[in-house]
Amino acid sequence: MTLPLSDIFAVLPELIVVTAACLVLALDPLTPSARKSWLAWLSLAALVACFWISASQMGVTVLAFSGLVILDPYAGFWKLLLYVVTGLTILLSLAYLKEERINLGEYYGFILLSLSGMMIMVSAADLLTIYLGIELMSMSLYVLAGFKRFEERSLEASAKYFVLGSFSSGILLYGISLLFGVAGSTRLQPIAAAVAIRGFDDPQLLIAMILLVVGFGFKVSVVPFHMWTPDVYEGAPTSVTAFMAVASKAASFGALLRVFLEGLGGLKANWYVLFLIVSVATLILGNVVAIVQTNIKRMLAYSSIAHAGYALIGMVVAGQTEAGSAVRSLGVSSVMLYLAVYAFMTLGAFTVVALLRKGGLEGEEIEDFTGLAKRQPLAALLMLVFMASLAGIPPTAGFIGKFYVFLAAVKAGLAWLAVVAVLFAAVSAYYYLRVVMVMYMRDPEPAEGPLPRLATSPALTVVLASTLGGVVLLGLFPNALVWVTSFAVLILK
Repeated sequence: MTLPLSDIFAVLPELIVVTAACLVLALDPLTPSARKSWLAWLSLAALVACFWISASQMGVTVLAFSGLVILDPYAGFWKLLLYVVTGLTILLSLAYLKEERINLGEYYGFILLSLSGMMIMVSAADLLTIYLGIELMSMSLYVLAGFKRFEERSLEASAKYFVLGSFSSGILLYGISLLFGVAGSTRLQPIAAAVAIRGFDDPQLLIAMILLVVGFGFKVSVVPFHMWTPDVYEGAPTSVTAFMAVASKAASFGALLRVFLEGLGGLKANWYVLFLIVSVATLILGNVVAIVQTNIKRMLAYSSIAHAGYALIGMVVAGQTEAGSAVRSLGVSSVMLYLAVYAFMTLGAFTVVALLRKGGLEGEEIEDFTGLAKRQPLAALLMLVFMASLAGIPPTAGFIGKFYVFLAAVKAGLAWLAVVAVLFAAVSAYYYLRVVMVMYMRDPEPAEGPLPRLATSPALTVVLASTLGGVVLLGLFPNALVWVTSFAVLILK
C-alpha cells in the first residue's frame, strides 16, 4: 500500500536517533560519573520511540527526498532488527563499561550515531546515500573499537579497522563513480535502466560490479576481505565486538541485497558467479580456521565469517537466473531470516563472554571456561544453548536459519552447494562443542589468582533472557519470523 507521507516523516526514526546521539554527547560532560547510566536509558527511550514509528510504517512504500530514500517493508524489517540489537547492546554495556572502567557517556552517543548510519544504509535508494551511511557507521565503530584507550590491543584494533576500512571505502566509492559514468546517476533505478541498455558484458559495468563486491565484501567480512575481523573482534571491548558482529553485518547485508538486486539485477549472470565463489571460500576458511583458535572472541570472529558464507547462499539463490521469482524471493527472505536468528545467538554468546571475569580481566580464552558447569551452572547452560544454536543443532533457531537457506539452495537447483554447506556445518560443530566439552567435561583447576566470576546485573539478565528466548522460541515457533521476512522481502523482477 502506498500512502502520501512527507519526506520528514519518512526519515523520522533517523532524525530521532541522531538527535538522541547529539543530546547524549552534549550532556555527557555535564553528567557526573556516577550517573552516566541515565544517558543509556535516554538512548533506550529513543530506540523505543523509533521501534514504534518503524513498526507503524511497515505497510508503507514511498520514495522520499527525490528518490534518495525509500520507505518500504524491506527497510522496516532491517530497522526493527537493528533497534532490538542496539537496545540489547546498550543493556549489555551498562554493567560491562563499569567493570572495564570505561563508563563514559560518549559511548552511547557513538552507538546511536553508528545505528543512524545503518538505518540510512538499509533505506537508501541511492549509492552515494548508502556510502554516507556506511561512513557514518564505520567512523563510529572505529572509535568504539579503540574505546579501551589504556589497552594496546584495543588501540591496535581501532587502527587496523580504520586503515583497512578506509581502503575498502575508497574501492567502493570508485565503483560508484564508474556506475555514475555509465548511468549519469547514482540512484538505483536509473542504474538498473542503464544496465538493461548497456548489457551484461559491458567492461565498465563489470569493473564497477567487482569493485562493489569488494567494498561490500569487506563490510560483511567474507573471504578474501575478512583479514581485519579476528584482530578487531579480539581487541575491541566485548560489547562493541557483539555490536559489530551483529548490527553492522545485518545493515551491510541489507544494503548489499538492495544494491545488487535492484540496481545491478541486469548483471545477475556475472555477480551470481562471484558470490558463489566467495560463499564457498568463506564457508571453507571460516570453519576450518576457527578450529585452531584458542581465544573465544577470535573463534567467534571466524564463526562470524562462516555465517556470512551461509547467508551468501541466499544471495546466490537470488541471483539464479534459471530459478523462478518465487524461489529467488525465498533466497532473499532466507538471508533476512538467517541474520535475524544469527543476531540472537551471537549476541547471547558474546554476553556470556562479557559475564565471565578472571581477576578483573576478561575471560577470553576458551580455557577460562574450564569447569564452568560446576562453578556457574546457569552461565554454562546458557553458553551451551548458544553454541548449539550457532552449530545449527535442532530445535534451536540456528537450525531453522540454516534449514531455510539450504532449502532455498535446493529449490534453485543448487543441491551441491547445500551439501557443501551441510558438511562444513558439521565441521563447525567441532569447535562449538569444544567449548561445551571444556565447560562440562573438565574439572576446574585450582588457580593462584582470583577465580573467574560473573559480572551480573539486572540489565545483563534481561539481555540473556531476551537472547535465550529468541534462540529457543524462534527454533520452536519460527512461523511468525518466516511470515515477516516473506512479507518484507524485496519485490524481484
